[in-house]
Amino acid sequence: MSRPLRIEYAGALYHVTSRGNERKAIYREESDFNLFLDTLAEVCERFNWTIHSWCLMTNHYHLVVETPDGNLSAGMRQLNGVYTTRFNRRYGRVGHLFQGRYKAILVDKSAYLLELSRYVVLNPVRARMVEHPGDWLGAVTVIPSVS
Repeated sequence: MSRPLRIEYAGALYHVTSRGNERKAIYREESDFNLFLDTLAEVCERFNWTIHSWCLMTNHYHLVVETPDGNLSAGMRQLNGVYTTRFNRRYGRVGHLFQGRYKAILVDKSAYLLELSRYVVLNPVRARMVEHPGDWLGAVTVIPSVS
C-alpha cells in the first residue's frame, strides 16, 4: 500500500515530529542539540521556512513550521538526512537515525498557533524532565503577531 500524499501549499503551518529509531536518543550531548539547530537554521534559510516554536527532546523533536513556499517534504528530507549524516559521522555509526517517516499535521494558524506552541514547549514539563519550560535546553517559542 502506498503512503498518503502530503498536503503542501504556500503559507501552510505544520506540527512536525520525528522520533529516533527504536526510540533511541537522537541527541547524546549538548553539542548535538546545537548541531541539530545549526542544521535546522540551514534548512530554514534554504527553504524559506519560519519556525514558530520547537522542542528537542532526547529521542524526538517537535517543530511548528510555516512553509511560505509549500516545500515541507523537500526541507524535511534535507533536515533529517543532513542531521543523520552529521550525527553518524560524529559517533562513527551508520544507518538510520530516525524511525520511519516524519509526522506532519496541518494546523490552522489563526486558531491554533498559540495553543500548539504552548503544547510543544511544555513537552519536557509533561515528561517530568523539568519543572518549568525555560529550564529545558531544547525548547523555545517565537510567535510573531498572527494576522
